[in-house]
Amino acid sequence: MTSGQPRVAVVTGGGSGIGAASARALAAGGWTVVLAGRRREALEAVAAGHDRLDPVPADVTDEDSVRALFETTVRRHGRVDLLFNNAGTVARPVDLDEHDLAAWNAVVAVNLTGAFLCTREAFGVMRRQDPQGGRIINNGSISAHTPRPRSVAYTATKHAITGLTKSTALDGRPYDIACGQIDVGNAATELAGGFAKGTTQADGSVRPEPLMDVADVARAVVYMASLPLDANVATMTVMATKMPFVGRG
Repeated sequence: MTSGQPRVAVVTGGGSGIGAASARALAAGGWTVVLAGRRREALEAVAAGHDRLDPVPADVTDEDSVRALFETTVRRHGRVDLLFNNAGTVARPVDLDEHDLAAWNAVVAVNLTGAFLCTREAFGVMRRQDPQGGRIINNGSISAHTPRPRSVAYTATKHAITGLTKSTALDGRPYDIACGQIDVGNAATELAGGFAKGTTQADGSVRPEPLMDVADVARAVVYMASLPLDANVATMTVMATKMPFVGRG
């Protein structure tokens, strides 16, 4: 990417939480950001008042919808310099032997297949555009390292994201496509906000956990995105300092 050229990002799951905060932070840093998500109203609310935010409704589990997302991005903005694979979902916590197949498939469809479909489309655009190259950042979660109780589908998909990240980083080398992963622990979002009131621990107890400001996650995403393509953050963990992850909690 040449100096002074507009930088174009696609952020999935952009209607709330980490996606919304990261999109706004990228826009504040000069990026043009395509906000992708299933809820048009949520995307438009995030984009309101920000001329660098472009809401494009899309379903990451649908191949045609993902293809249309990237075609729209290129048509409107000319290229794709960054993909932040952030869209994610969870299943209701149940014992493993009671986990419904439909619930498993729903989590895999968003967290893993959706990330793959978006990566595939972004990779193709980045490989063929001029100047060539770009960056893909995957939201892996602390669960890419350590599970919470009764979270088999979410944990399995987040471990798989690490494999997707590494394969993309390797396959992207000839085309100046960098790929890294950010693993987030206890950001204060709708998904994790309940942890402050109490959540199940490995010993079966229920205890509150500290949260971190989602804006600090967004700052980390912007840092990863801002590096030149000859430098890459392969993995970054950003977490609430006192959450029970390191050691015995």
